[in-house]
Amino acid sequence: MALRKKIAGAVVVLAAAVVAAGWVLSAPTRLDAAALAGLGQGDAGRGKRIFYAGGCASCHARPKAQGDAQLELAGGVELKTAFGTFVAPNISQDKTDGIGAWSVQDLANAMLQGVSPSGEHLYPAFPYTSYARMKPADIADLYAFLKTLPAVAGKAPPHRLSFPFDVRRGLGLWKRLYLSREPVVHFPTGAPALVLAGRYLVEGPGHCGECHTPRNFMGGSKKGQWLAGAVAAEGDGVVPNITSGSGGIGDWSADDIANYLETGFTPDFDTVGGAMVDVQKNMAQLTPEDRAAIAAYLKSVPPHPNGYPPREPAAK
Repeated sequence: MALRKKIAGAVVVLAAAVVAAGWVLSAPTRLDAAALAGLGQGDAGRGKRIFYAGGCASCHARPKAQGDAQLELAGGVELKTAFGTFVAPNISQDKTDGIGAWSVQDLANAMLQGVSPSGEHLYPAFPYTSYARMKPADIADLYAFLKTLPAVAGKAPPHRLSFPFDVRRGLGLWKRLYLSREPVVHFPTGAPALVLAGRYLVEGPGHCGECHTPRNFMGGSKKGQWLAGAVAAEGDGVVPNITSGSGGIGDWSADDIANYLETGFTPDFDTVGGAMVDVQKNMAQLTPEDRAAIAAYLKSVPPHPNGYPPREPAAK
């Protein structure tokens, strides 16, 4: 009997230690002083480029907004996934319903750390796993541009998630596995500046890997299949392979890629479709140099076969 009590006591102590360790390891962490010092004085002109590179309006404008309404960032776009339905929040300059009361430090912590001003983990439907690779100065520029946009009243509906995905604290452990500032693709010393510029745009603000890379059962990107294509988060479609591997875009030249990003036309004169329509419209707002850099990077990433299962032909 005494031995059983000792074993039971040891189990309780061990369980308590595991819970305490998990609580500490899952705690939200904000940027340190050195990172915040890199924010500098933001410039709205430069921030407009980051706004379009990041596709901010594609998620945070009202669903199906067009024209100037795309700059009214009231949120409401839904992303239906296996984990539940995520709803893009209002990020307009409304001080109550949007982020008008946020400081530049608040925005930096949200984008680089996935932490809200109140100290909660943000869900990675907001692609901070890519934004984490951005330069703090670019966050400050984006902040300055967002300040030029209108305030829009009205909160977006909350996420609709079931247990355990509605427990944000667990994201702290998830981040330890999948949040990194390191580049995904490493190039040797002396790699062309154009390729490195493209890497920054694709892996950082452009967050292309969030859709074009397959994910594991925990929702983490399989970086060994970077940009190999994936099953779409919604529905039963696929997001294409954009490497030079089998099934990818190996027969596209860098000029073909840059032209597609500018005009929406493929080399065989097909047109952009699906969710890529909004992405292409954003890419068209960038400079020719930016699009050339993205193309140079995509031609330089390791080729992979398609990252999604073969699709059965449709029944006739």
